[in-house]
Amino acid sequence: MTARPLMDVRGLSKAFPAPQGLLARLRGEPRRAVQALSDVHLSVQRGETLGIVGESGCGKSTLARCLVRLQDADRGEVQYEDLDVLRLRGPDLRRYNRRVQMIFQDPYSSLNPRMTVGQMLREALSVHRLRPPGEQAARIQELLTLVGLPPQAAGRYPHEFSGGQRQRVGIARALALEPDCLIADELVSALDVSVQAQVVNLLLELQERLGLTVLFVAHDLRLVRHLSHRVAVMYLGRVVEVAPTEELFRAPKHPYTQALLAAAPTLDPARRADAPAITGELPSPLNVPSGCAFRTRCPHAFDRCAAERPLPTDVGGAQVACHLYSAPDSAVPG
Repeated sequence: MTARPLMDVRGLSKAFPAPQGLLARLRGEPRRAVQALSDVHLSVQRGETLGIVGESGCGKSTLARCLVRLQDADRGEVQYEDLDVLRLRGPDLRRYNRRVQMIFQDPYSSLNPRMTVGQMLREALSVHRLRPPGEQAARIQELLTLVGLPPQAAGRYPHEFSGGQRQRVGIARALALEPDCLIADELVSALDVSVQAQVVNLLLELQERLGLTVLFVAHDLRLVRHLSHRVAVMYLGRVVEVAPTEELFRAPKHPYTQALLAAAPTLDPARRADAPAITGELPSPLNVPSGCAFRTRCPHAFDRCAAERPLPTDVGGAQVACHLYSAPDSAVPG
């Protein structure tokens, strides 16, 4: 029997209004929208790391922001244990935000440059009443030790740290709220390769030590493979495949996943020579193709792909949204 997921996402959609020129407004043309998320379905088990991958602009970061309510979804459901996340307001939403913390790609922009690290951590502990004043100094030192920073880091400002150290500060601030779940949005993409490994290993250690659930949003497939228990692949705002990590890398099923892995950097010359490239250009999110969004670049596309949007189908333990694996009556109009 499958355990109840910690987080269950159903039909999540989000669109952003596109800029409209003066002539278009004078002509009374309808406002166009960028469809960032379209009917996203995902589940996350307690204690696992779910990697979320895809090309730039596929909706990964928008998904992360909607899950922590930094942006409001247009429709859909997010269930976190017994909480209906999209309906939370006021104190209930603050309690949820304490349990689900986000770590950003650029830690410098998310840290207050006018506050020392100690002041930032103390503020988090005070606002959420996690420690009485007399215990806060000890907790701050505990948090710094947890992320591999020296005690004197508490008296320093964000600009006095390197990029990797600032990312550790961001992790410490998230951990100060004692969350169940971390959502890491391109956690190490702005860091040098050597520093990336240190931060990723730190995240693995923290997950094991604290029993954290992690959503790891990234474009680097090597890191996702190293960190994740399962991987969700996104294309133009839709999830096209979800599978256990090693199964996905060993035998990808969706044509987009196959092309994405084939295009990944490799040291194997033979594999580079045989790797098929993704043909065609990425369609505009202002005009997503009907049916299967990948059909305009897919070597296996056929008539049904333009007429119907494929629903996720269970294929050997993976969930694949592709007509190659679905029965004719298991799709919805595009």
